Amino acid sequence: MDYFKNIPLHMDFDGQHKAERLSRIIITLFGIVGLIWGYAIQQFSQTVYILASGFFLAGILTIPPWPMYRKKPLNWQPARNSDGTTSSKSKKKK
Repeated sequence: MDYFKNIPLHMDFDGQHKAERLSRIIITLFGIVGLIWGYAIQQFSQTVYILASGFFLAGILTIPPWPMYRKKPLNWQPARNSDGTTSSKSKKKK
């Protein structure tokens, strides 16, 4: 059970940008290739199949938080109490 708790489920902002750009490129390329192929053989269904495979590939490559999307994590500041001091959880033990 601890194995599942240690699986990272986040991407950093730079990784989100890369994932979105990659998915747009993949879907656009598969759409263009599918349209050309479907027109060449006069089968619109082939266009749809090729585009669907592009969506599937883009989903596999961009939805999971692969390590290439987690290279630049944010360094969060410690939380503050209402009086302006840092909380006891974030203070270093001496």
